[in-house]
Amino acid sequence: MSNRRTGLILDFGGVLTTPLLPAVLAFEQREGLPQGACLTALYKDEEGVRITSDLERGVVSQTEWNEFAGKMLGVPADNLMGRIFGALRPEPLMINAAAAARRAGIKVGILSNSVGLAPWDLYDGYELERLYDVVVISEQHLLRKPDPELFEITLKLMDLSADECVFVDDTEAYVQAAEQLGLAGVHNQDPQQTVATLSELLGVDLTAS
Repeated sequence: MSNRRTGLILDFGGVLTTPLLPAVLAFEQREGLPQGACLTALYKDEEGVRITSDLERGVVSQTEWNEFAGKMLGVPADNLMGRIFGALRPEPLMINAAAAARRAGIKVGILSNSVGLAPWDLYDGYELERLYDVVVISEQHLLRKPDPELFEITLKLMDLSADECVFVDDTEAYVQAAEQLGLAGVHNQDPQQTVATLSELLGVDLTAS
């Protein structure tokens, strides 16, 4: 019996895109905010953590989050999420690797914590439904990573077991959550290294064009 893995599950922001942190820092600079203002207001403040979690689960809208975050940061709320992540760009190494995996017969899915889909759509232009076998956006399931149920939903849609899949995320805690369920985990910090690791895990040269 072969133990070759036949499924690849990718986070979106920070994996199929350029890293999140430089985009946030660029936003802070454009808005005249001190470096680290977003992290402090939205990921260290208890209420900020709660509303961001609610956004990811689809409990609050992006517009509601924009209003809250705008007040916390002291900046206009208009399209705030889009302004924060406006500098994100596609990450070609990972996008090309995903395409190479599919050509080799590996199922490739997306598992992403949502930042809301309107008025700004993080996924616009990436053709997720066409280029990937399964697309799971957290708010559409009223769950968020690292909830085990969201991983289980993704695996069911992939029609694969945990030990047949590799999961890639730029958030180490989510990688650890996947590993606890039996998936092989890869913490994406450098796309070139990630592609090399995935090539080894999947037994396919994902650098081939």
